[in-house]
Amino acid sequence: MAMKRGDIVFLDTNILLAATDAGRSVHHVAVGVFQDLPGEGVHLAVSGQVLREYLVVATRPVKNNGLGLALRDAIENIIEFRSRTIFLEENLDTSEGLVDLLSQTGTRGKRIHDMNIAATMISHRIRILMTFNPGDFTGIPVIEVRVPGGD
Repeated sequence: MAMKRGDIVFLDTNILLAATDAGRSVHHVAVGVFQDLPGEGVHLAVSGQVLREYLVVATRPVKNNGLGLALRDAIENIIEFRSRTIFLEENLDTSEGLVDLLSQTGTRGKRIHDMNIAATMISHRIRILMTFNPGDFTGIPVIEVRVPGGD
């Protein structure tokens, strides 16, 4: 199903990281998400979790699979991302939704981070998730996963 004017699209952390890192093969595609979708009337959304994950990777040294940005630069990027997105808060519905998703799927360990993104989306009635890692969100039928640049 195509995105339409008025849709809200939740952005996974890897979209923000790719938009920042010009060395990534999908950099221009990620930048296009921020440049093109709002012009088509599509709203972009993030949560505190996505911004925290961004800061962790952005400020981690390159030798440890990070971007190696100075904290000040990473914070400036967060401010810019926030100016272009809707901020979705995690609330009681999110917490209860996470517990429900975990109970339904049996998800454990690191994938709980992905389930929390799904729970945040569900609690705010957002159905579209944009990510470069669609496999991270398999098995969540209420989420429609989109890969930027994919048709």
